[in-house]
Amino acid sequence: MTLPNRIPDAREKDLSIREIFQKRELSFLSSHGTPSQQATRRKQEKTDCNIRTPFQMDRDRIVYSNAFRRLKYKTQVFLSPLGDHYRTRLTHTLEVSEIARNIARAMRLNEDLAEAIALGHDLGHTPFGHGGEIALIEAYSSYFSHSDQSLRVVDSLENRGNGLNLTLEVRDGILKHSKGFGNIIPSTPGETAITAEGRIVRVADIIAYLNHDLDDALRGKVIQPKDVPEICIKKLGKTHSARASTMIANLVYNSGPKDDKFVLDMGEDIFHAMTILRKFLYDKVYRSPMVHNEFVKVKKIITGLYRYFLDHPEVMQSELEKMEMAPWDSSKNSLKRSACDIIASMTDRYALQLYQKLFFPNPLV
Repeated sequence: MTLPNRIPDAREKDLSIREIFQKRELSFLSSHGTPSQQATRRKQEKTDCNIRTPFQMDRDRIVYSNAFRRLKYKTQVFLSPLGDHYRTRLTHTLEVSEIARNIARAMRLNEDLAEAIALGHDLGHTPFGHGGEIALIEAYSSYFSHSDQSLRVVDSLENRGNGLNLTLEVRDGILKHSKGFGNIIPSTPGETAITAEGRIVRVADIIAYLNHDLDDALRGKVIQPKDVPEICIKKLGKTHSARASTMIANLVYNSGPKDDKFVLDMGEDIFHAMTILRKFLYDKVYRSPMVHNEFVKVKKIITGLYRYFLDHPEVMQSELEKMEMAPWDSSKNSLKRSACDIIASMTDRYALQLYQKLFFPNPLV
């Protein structure tokens, strides 16, 4: 096949499209970017794609996964919203991806790596948002986190237990994309992604949810415009677009090399305003009676399903098959671990329908 308007260089005649692109990648990436040539996989594969780089392949594997498709019916903040314009976990993921790509492009980092991490960062998120996560922490383990679960999805749960075999760089970025209410820009060793692209996704995630959760809270009348701290309006902007643009621009223009390291910096004023906005959302939105009261109901659903699976592993096996996940194998996972895995993988509506099927009476007609 001959590509239109493409005359290969004499040095490129024996190279694949992927190899040609990887050579060019080295010419436009900054010294702090991550060349795809350096990518390493969890398991060595027999052949390389002739067209896509490893990070591009990771992106495609994530997008075509069952876990990614399920994100469209998983809560972002508001449980099972009837309005068409509220965010879901899928639309949140797409917004994070766009922000991460824009930042990576502006900083001459690897856009494909940033995109792959962003698209995979919430694959392990529970149904019913953070309410579902808290419920599994209480029911299963205090060590449960959606970041760890996202890595588990791509390593062990997808593809009927075979995983997606993603690159080390993407897996690391997925694992370290979030620390709850931890620092917006972490500095603690071990919390920080090994690539600049991975560190960008963490900030892109926060930029995305600060803006769209505020937007949705205003739309749902959980808060009023006058409730938003004045400093946030003054420093960040009055609209979603203005706030996102301000945060992205300040990150791009304040970040850069420092002592031979690539350091992310928002600038003191913008960082301070973002911190205040995040605390405002936690206090007035995420912990508001409207949201919290629904999470109390969610806890009962998650806990009920979890205990039922422990008592009825045959039902859990049936549900694992329906969701195209690996069957429970006691030699590999405990019953509790598999019960946690399947519940974390459910969508809101799947969990609600299964709970109703298992626990609601079925009257005769």
